[in-house]
Amino acid sequence: MHQIKIGLSPEHSCSYLAEQQERVAVVLEQELHTEANYEVFLANGFRRSGNMIYRPHCRSCQACQPIRLCIADIHWSKSQRRLLNKARHLTWELKETLDENWFVLYERYINARHQSGSMYPANPDLFTDFIFAQWMPPKLLHLYDNDKLIAVAVTDCVPNALSAFYTFYDPDYPLSLGTLCVLLQIQQCQKMQKDWLYLGYQIDECPAMNYKVRFQRHQKLVNQRWQG
Repeated sequence: MHQIKIGLSPEHSCSYLAEQQERVAVVLEQELHTEANYEVFLANGFRRSGNMIYRPHCRSCQACQPIRLCIADIHWSKSQRRLLNKARHLTWELKETLDENWFVLYERYINARHQSGSMYPANPDLFTDFIFAQWMPPKLLHLYDNDKLIAVAVTDCVPNALSAFYTFYDPDYPLSLGTLCVLLQIQQCQKMQKDWLYLGYQIDECPAMNYKVRFQRHQKLVNQRWQG
């Protein structure tokens, strides 16, 4: 890939570390916004938000570490095996569009888990702008208990990998649906013979993200080298 043109966002308060200021580097060239190019960007620590491809570029903090799972080396922990066993009665399906009743579930999730976040209050138009990209439509993993929708995992699909983009779920359900959706995305990678599952950024100081390092074998991008 040739040298790319990058723009920098203004600084603003970090969503994860209260004492830090956040800034992102944004890919400006629209012709680079393709599925094949996005796979290269993922491997270099970038993510997307809607149509935008970005990566953290903060002035005084490097806490965000890209993290991915090597599908060939996946090792289920005892707790992950127990969770899969408890979830055997559930069904799941990859779809191109959201179920009609998705927003009721999404609003419940935001109200219960993220009232202090940037997605509150829940707004259907802002959410669809956030998850959909004109240059790469995501897959939408729908998880059901009987016919009741209990979780949606938005998943990007590139030639050799899947990328876990965003998940929302029933906040009162008795199983760990966030973890379960990652396990199902791993299984989908195995079915599609993908090499990697990207999990976004890991911030060790952020307890809400610590579930990511429980998946083995994971790798982190440190000084532009995947390690793990």
